[in-house]
Amino acid sequence: MLSRSKTPRLGLVLPAYNEQEVLQIILSKLKQIKLDLVRENLISNDSFILVVDDGSQDGTWQVIQDQKLINSNLIGVKLSRNFGHQSALLAGMSEGIKLADILITLDADLQDNPNVIREMIVKYNEGSEIVYGVRSSRADDTWFKRNSALAFYKMCTFLGVDMIPNHADFRLMSQTAVKALLKLPERNVFLRAMVPLLGFQTDKVFYERGKRQAGTSKYPLKKMLSFAIDGITSFSVQPIRLLFGLGMFVTSVAGIEIMYTIFEKTIGNTEAGWSSLMISIWLLGGINLVAISVIGIYIGKIFTEVKHRPLFEIETKTESSIKNYQPEKL
Repeated sequence: MLSRSKTPRLGLVLPAYNEQEVLQIILSKLKQIKLDLVRENLISNDSFILVVDDGSQDGTWQVIQDQKLINSNLIGVKLSRNFGHQSALLAGMSEGIKLADILITLDADLQDNPNVIREMIVKYNEGSEIVYGVRSSRADDTWFKRNSALAFYKMCTFLGVDMIPNHADFRLMSQTAVKALLKLPERNVFLRAMVPLLGFQTDKVFYERGKRQAGTSKYPLKKMLSFAIDGITSFSVQPIRLLFGLGMFVTSVAGIEIMYTIFEKTIGNTEAGWSSLMISIWLLGGINLVAISVIGIYIGKIFTEVKHRPLFEIETKTESSIKNYQPEKL
């Protein structure tokens, strides 16, 4: 087992969108956790917190600037508009890895339990390049959310999308892993499936996910469904294969129906068949619409990829007192 002799510089990366109500609370908590880890010599004293303002419409950026005055190891990055949670994470990782040996990404709403950060770093020191934060239970979720999440992970497994069940974006990644991630050329970003593609030695820590301390969820049902569709179609062509199989099945049934119709006509036993005709029309029409929609999604993703538009645009950053350096190879 690999044992690391160098005390790592840690970067905590938080994407924030309209989080002015909770941001000060989590920054205060993370600052204390950082101090405790420094005392234990688990991280270096110049470890830092990096907050990405993902085009917030409230006072999130002002909170970051105010907190910067009392925390010299805080870095603020403001995006030019709202690019979305996944792009904001990538922006923070792109900036943070310039300074850090390891990065830990977590949400700003305090639902990701920061108390397990210590355990993540211990597992990194034992040799893991990636450490996933995994929810130990979903007891506090509504019945719908709990079962829809279960169905989503089962569907991903069935379609061949490699994901960690009950893991969101709370994870530790070494500099090696982050640099490998940033080399991936995808414009349709779904980190929960992209990170497992990297390989490397991995581990997990389990935690109880807390309730949002303030503010409102940025993932309503419509956005969660869109996120799930993006995730599946970005990493699996299995839906197209399933449509092919469905098409072959319907064609086979239609062939049987044609032979049956010819037989009935031959023996002179023909009827109007209005009901069966309408059912066939609606069934085939629905299948065609679904098939065209799925294919359209894939074509749309190709369209997005070939344009090569930037995943994010940084408008401004706070001044950093942390010296840029090239971490030693372990």
